[in-house]
This record gives sequence, C-alpha cells and structure tokens, in this order.
Amino acid sequence: MLKHVSAPARFFSQVPNEIIRHPRLSSDAVRLLTWQLSLPDGVDQRLSKTAEQAGIKKTAFTRAKRELAAEGYFHEWRGQGAGGLWRTRQLVSNVPLTEEQALAVRDGVTPPSDARPAVGGPSRPAVGRSQEENTGENTSHPLAERGARALVAVCHAERRLRLSGRDVKELAPLAGEWLSRGATLQEMRQELTDGLPDRVHSPVGILRDRLTRKMPEPAPEPAPRPNPLRACGGGCGRVIRPVADETECRDCRLETAGSDASGAVAATRRGMSAVRASLEAYVQARPAG
Repeated sequence: MLKHVSAPARFFSQVPNEIIRHPRLSSDAVRLLTWQLSLPDGVDQRLSKTAEQAGIKKTAFTRAKRELAAEGYFHEWRGQGAGGLWRTRQLVSNVPLTEEQALAVRDGVTPPSDARPAVGGPSRPAVGRSQEENTGENTSHPLAERGARALVAVCHAERRLRLSGRDVKELAPLAGEWLSRGATLQEMRQELTDGLPDRVHSPVGILRDRLTRKMPEPAPEPAPRPNPLRACGGGCGRVIRPVADETECRDCRLETAGSDASGAVAATRRGMSAVRASLEAYVQARPAG
C-alpha cells in the first residue's frame, strides 16, 4: 500500500488517531466529532446542526451521538437560563473525558489532578468545544440532577466505579430517589462502595444493582399538626385542644349527656303512666261479664 501525504498549509485540524481508528465509533460518529473539532473558534454550532450539514439522517445522528457520549467525547447538560427557560449545553472533546472532567471544562476550571480519562483514552490535556441550545422548555428534573451530582462525587472518590456520561444519566433517577428518601451523600457513598471487589468489570452494573437493592425505605409521613387551642363551649372557662370537631371539654360533655339522659328517663316514665291510665279506663268501661 503506497501513501502520499502533503501537509496542508492552512485550514486543517489535528485529530488524534485514537478517534479515526476507534473500534467502537461508527463512521457517522467520527465524522460528527471531527467536523465539530474542525470548526473555527467562536463558531457555536449545535451537534444536530452539524449532522444536518454533514448529511447524517436523524436515526444515524441519534446513534452516533449516543456512541460519542458513551466513549466520553460528548457531554450534555440541561440548565435554566434567563427568563426561566431551560437550555441544553453541549461539549465535545478530542480526548475522552469523565463526567467530572467535562464539568470542569464547562465551568472553566482546572479538572481534578487525580481524575483519569475514560478507559482507553490518552492522558494529555483535553481540547474541546462547547455549545448552548435553548430548547424553549420550562420543565426540570431537580431530583435527577441532584442524583447525578451525587454519583459524580461518589465515583470521583472511588476509581473502580468510573462512569461515562451516559451511565450517570441512566442512574441519576435512582440516586435522586435515594436523596428524596432522606439519604445523605455520606450514606450513599458508604452503601455503594462498601465491600467492592478488587476489580469491577461493570461499574454501571454494580451501581445499578446496589442503588436498587439497597434503596432506603421512604421517609415516614409527617405527623398531622394538632388542632389549635380554643375556649370550651360549655361555659366552664376551660381551654381545650379538640381532637376532632368537639366544642366542649370532657366534663361539660358528660354533664350534657347526663342531663339528656335524665330528660329521656322522665319522658319515658310519663309515657308509661299515660299507657297505664288508658288501660285502666278501658277495663272500667267494659260491661260486666
């Protein structure tokens, strides 16, 4: 195989061979990534727009985007911008980045020195491009976002549990449910990292299992607030705290019940007397046999 290469004098990009020869990236994924990396500084182009210009159809674009995210070359976040609208921020890089490294690049800070790139990626500094896409939506998933941040913190402290951006998104709702049930970050870290094997073959698998199997019980429902104090309606001058809809204290209720009972007994006796009187009058009125 003969090969002749003329170095271009201008309008060229340096792309690592790891991208061109990547065994798990399709040709569409490689084309998307190299196209993005070739754009001049200051050009803010969404990945979907790049796919449109490159002639990549919707289904192929979705698959290529998923491949890039799984390998750490593409990261995406949703956040609330001005006016309450939610937007999507995107980052592409010419080396694989962990979620924490990508967050550091996005926020303009130096990535943690002990962080390592995704498996199979080089350790040299990353070069990336970021874009923002205003989706016009006003929906949020705060629990999932909190869960994602918690997972990143746990995985940063435990190298055996390194996750890709796609893995974090998959597990974020489970982690968010832990937080909604009252679990602290320290408790989550202990449950997820305790007793790990020396070598973890599938970090996302073992985390999914532990997040599901060790899920804390739901927080108990808060006790109902007691009814406010009120003056007894029986006129005794006491102050009561009603349990239901009662308006009088216990003593006043008993007294009222006793009065009602006495009245009922008297009425019964009057009725019985009237019946006896009627019977006697009837007997007297009958002719002798």
